[in-house]
Amino acid sequence: MLLGIASALRDIGVEVLVIGPTVPGTLLSEAEASGFRTTRLLAQGRRQYMTALRDWRRNHRDVPLWCNGLVPSTATVAQGPRVVHLHAVPGRTHRMMLRAARAGARAVLVPSQWMAAEVPRARVLENWTADIDYRPRVMPTDRAARIGYLGRLTRDKGVDVLARAIGLLAREDGQEADLVVAGENRFGNTTDDAAVAAALAPLEGMVERQGWVPREQLFEDVDMLVVPSAAPETFGLVAAEAMAAGLPVVVSDAGALPEVVGGTAAGIARAGDADHLARVIRAALRREPEKQLTLAAAARARWEALFSPAAGTRRVTNLLTALSDEVTT
Repeated sequence: MLLGIASALRDIGVEVLVIGPTVPGTLLSEAEASGFRTTRLLAQGRRQYMTALRDWRRNHRDVPLWCNGLVPSTATVAQGPRVVHLHAVPGRTHRMMLRAARAGARAVLVPSQWMAAEVPRARVLENWTADIDYRPRVMPTDRAARIGYLGRLTRDKGVDVLARAIGLLAREDGQEADLVVAGENRFGNTTDDAAVAAALAPLEGMVERQGWVPREQLFEDVDMLVVPSAAPETFGLVAAEAMAAGLPVVVSDAGALPEVVGGTAAGIARAGDADHLARVIRAALRREPEKQLTLAAAARARWEALFSPAAGTRRVTNLLTALSDEVTT
């Protein structure tokens, strides 16, 4: 989201400088490729970055900072005008960091109403996505449906639950559906690997592993996307991207996912419940084609209104106006 925010600020005439560590330098390279000025702080790892950013801030106290995450927010406590932008609910230890990071902040931002309930006195600034070609589709009748998953292959993302649901569809009523899995076990552990492997093993001949692929590639290759998260999501970026593409999306009720899809989802299942997820997917597969297209159009309209780049720019404009008004009153 950092570069999306930077683009929105640039679109409304704000001069943007993107600051980050030399290692990893991927973000700054992407920022430079997008035409942004950057400052590379000589740092590798969280502690070095916090020290380098704190030192930089002492010499640039008047520059308004948009701090993405607790690390830059904590490093710049009480040093000039700042916005603290959180994308994950702080755990017990991180809540102590948040209490410190709030000092002197003009606002604390979160991406959903659900997360705002978890972070008192936060303002909601919903995420948005880049545009994706809109290609509505209906479920195939001449072949097995291809059910897609895109994300980390960990238990908190519910990949094992989705695999069990696909197995139930095949065993209970002969519903043939192939599972297309795009992603890897990033930030997970060997226990996640074992759980996902055990859940996928019974689907031999019904599962395709693609690794990390561009979202557009997966979206073109599947008939439905499932976001089966078992742990609460603070937003649901992949779900919003599917809405933009006209791809039917089934989500779990974990965290902000129902908030993102609204009434446009192909279905909403109970988090962690493979039986219920199988029933929801089955209903989506059997929905009348006309209704499928109606939902796709509604999803695209919701995306355009709430999660498109234009919507994001409007929200950033409104936020800056509100913050300016608060300073002058």
